[in-house]
Formats: sequence, C-alpha cells, structure tokens
Amino acid sequence: MSIIEKALAKKQQQPTQSLPERATEKLAEKGSQTTIGTTNKASQKGDAIPVQNSTNTTTPSPEASKSSLEKDVPSPEKIVKNDFPDSTNDKVLKLNIEGLKQRGFLVDPNERSQLHEEFRFVKRRILKTAFGPLNDTLEHSNLILVTSSRTNEGKTYNAINLALSIAMEQDKTVLLIDADVLKPSICKELEVEAEVGLVDYLLGQTSDLQGIIYNTNVPNLRIIPAGARHHLTSELLASTKMAEMTKELANRYSDRIILFDAPPLLGINETQALTSLVGQQILVVEENKTQLSSLENAISLLNKDRAIGLVLNKTVQHRNLYGQYGYQYVEY
Repeated sequence: MSIIEKALAKKQQQPTQSLPERATEKLAEKGSQTTIGTTNKASQKGDAIPVQNSTNTTTPSPEASKSSLEKDVPSPEKIVKNDFPDSTNDKVLKLNIEGLKQRGFLVDPNERSQLHEEFRFVKRRILKTAFGPLNDTLEHSNLILVTSSRTNEGKTYNAINLALSIAMEQDKTVLLIDADVLKPSICKELEVEAEVGLVDYLLGQTSDLQGIIYNTNVPNLRIIPAGARHHLTSELLASTKMAEMTKELANRYSDRIILFDAPPLLGINETQALTSLVGQQILVVEENKTQLSSLENAISLLNKDRAIGLVLNKTVQHRNLYGQYGYQYVEY
C-alpha cells in the first residue's frame, strides 16, 4: 500500500474531508503519483510566522525520528564531491539568527519540536530522491522547485526552512534561489541586502554565474537573490538563458541541493516553464484557503515526468497524518 493510500485509509474513518484530502483522493483516483505531507504553520503576514499546533504538543524523541527512511538517505561520503568554488562574490550575507528564530524559522539544529520533525521528514524524502537510486534515471534530481497555486500560501516559508534544515543538519551545501522575480521575498524574509542577482544574470548584465552566488554566515547555505526589477522579469524565467543556467548548476553542483522559490503556478505562465528544468517539484497547499479548483489546476501544470510532492501547510486537525508525510517519485 502506498503512502497516499495509507493516509487516505486513515482519513476514511472521519465523517468529513478537508480540501487537501479531497484533492489527494481525486489524484489517487486518477493514478497521480503526488503524495502528501503536513507542516503546522500559522502566518500573520504571508510566509513568515509559524505556531505550534495546539492539538498536539508531543515532541518526537531523537530515537523516534530516525525512521527507515532516514537510513535510505545516502551518507555524505557516498555523494560525489566536486571542486567548483561556490562563489566569486566577496560579500557575505549575514543572517540574523536570533531574529529568524523568534520569527519561527528553523535555525537551531539542536531544537526538537513537531515543526522541526516535520521538516526533517520532508528533507529526508528530498535527499533520498536527489541522491538515492532515482538519481540515475531522474534528470536534475538535485534541483527542487517550491511553488504554490497562488500567492501567500507559504511557499517562501517552506523553501527557506527546507534550505536551513538541510544546510544546518546535513554535510552538504544548499543553494537557495529566489526565482519569484515578480515578488521577491528571500532577502526580505532573511533581512539581508544584495546588489546583483538572478535577473541581472539573465539580462546579461553580468556573465559571472558564481558572482551572483552569495555566501552566508550559515556555513552550508548559499543564496542567489532575485536581483533588479525589470519589465521582462517574468519572461526571463522561460528564456534560453534560464534553461542554460539551471543545466549548468545541475552539472557543476551535482553534489548540492538547489532550491528554487518560484512564482505561483496560476496567473504566471512562465512558472510552468521552470517545471521542466528541475527534477523535483513541491506544491505548497494552505489548509482552509487553497481552493480545490485552484489546486487541481496547479497540479495540472506540473511536469508529470518529474517528482511531485504536495505539502499541506498551516494544518491543525491532521496530526494523525504525521508519519505519512510523502515525497517520492514514481514513474507515470
């Protein structure tokens, strides 16, 4: 029985179904390989501030969090390292670690909480898909797109926390790219400033790819900011230059995780072009906000030849789904 089938079997005992449950049931009926997960997060402004679930305050022990899935993630020494330097940019973006912690971002690798465990579980799925057996058949498996159907559904929050979780707990480097060039949020949320970024490179205003990669005071975290605003910003995402850049990143940094915080799928046609450039796609769904029709339309725009993960965000009543967090690739 698949992860999604197990989750749905549990939920069949309840009298009503939420939007994500109805959506995943429809996807299961259609034979989709999309799988599900939950993160507890309530926001006061867009993608920023999480709170603990009031219906479940149990924090998993370190022993309990070590599932069989964790054992499937390749150890660092089994991942082929490369000798390419990360950046030729001298500026280091200094994250306010304490400030980020107060705002709910996962900057403390020693903290044990439900939210930490949920992101660890997602992280393990991503790492297994990126560096496990599927790496041989899934093109650009280490490139991950994080998106949503519409704005303010938590994609940036999830992208940042996944990047922090991987960078601070795994012996590998994470490159976080702000590809939401119409509404860039990475630098704003991290409270840092950068002079050049993705748009500048795509416009040809700088030819040095490593020059738009910024080191941070988190040792294994690198960032490519969105860059300058331009009237062709959205079109640039579907450009040949963008495709060439992602291919170069995938080949040059094959031992790294590269996360794209992308624009929403609905209303921005260029986002769909990005789905063919990555190996994994994460669709963030906000409980009690995302419309079922919007979710179905967004899923229809994802690339079915790539891995698809569905993250249920800001959930309250789905604690029984913990442990059924699914993020996997199965051939269609």
